[in-house]
Amino acid sequence: MSMSEQLELVSATKSFGGWVKRYKHYSRALDCDMIFAIYLPPQAEEGRVPLMWWLSGLTCNDENFMQKAGAQKTAAELGIAIVCPDTSPRGLDLPGEHESYDFGSGAGFYLNAKREPWSKHYRMYDYVTEELPSVVRLHFPVNGRESISGHSMGGHGALVLALRQPGRYSAVSAFAPIVNPTQVPWGQKAFENYLGDDVGLRTQYDACELVAKGSSRQPLFIDQGEADNFLEEQLKPERLEAVCEEHDHPLTLRRHPGYDHSYFFIASFIDEHLRYHAERLYAKR
Repeated sequence: MSMSEQLELVSATKSFGGWVKRYKHYSRALDCDMIFAIYLPPQAEEGRVPLMWWLSGLTCNDENFMQKAGAQKTAAELGIAIVCPDTSPRGLDLPGEHESYDFGSGAGFYLNAKREPWSKHYRMYDYVTEELPSVVRLHFPVNGRESISGHSMGGHGALVLALRQPGRYSAVSAFAPIVNPTQVPWGQKAFENYLGDDVGLRTQYDACELVAKGSSRQPLFIDQGEADNFLEEQLKPERLEAVCEEHDHPLTLRRHPGYDHSYFFIASFIDEHLRYHAERLYAKR
């Protein structure tokens, strides 16, 4: 067993008949130690279960969703495991890594960086799509059926990962995602520093661009709060709505008056997302 496949249990907490567990391991892709969280429903003690990946947003780590979203009750009912990776490498102390909330630590943007000093460690795309899934398959009773969801920066990640890998995920959904990062301040700052000036490379991590290219026909399910203070400057869901309409890409975009960008919003609708995922995770192939 390689170093990245060796797990150290950090904590274990009983929840709705299952377990929320946190594990530490060395990541080859990121060249540092990482912690991820997993919820194992009670059904996992009897057999293999499907899995939903959750990608969190800026400033978050593996704990935010598990503690604030209130997902365990419905996940236990449906028999779905949930894995929450961290949002960036940790403990590196690279120059500028901790200067702002929207870049560096806690802001990996689920891409593979190309510019130094980020390119050696900031390879969250490879970590979330290849390395961590192999670790999870090795150590936990999952059955190979996967879906993906996320919030804000993590919503961007969920959409991009699903669109770039047709057939990989049975379902994809997002809360308040950054749908057009090449055209908004959060994405432009991250992409400039991580990826450089290569426009073609940047568009590979932009959901609107991927839909326009016809990368996948996977239906997209998105919830957006209308009182979100990042709505107009950073999120711009109307852009994804327009490109999906133009290219006849299946999209369900629900707008919710009064809801903001917080986990109160996520907790209000996470059960519906879990049921959406369960229908597809358990569907006959």
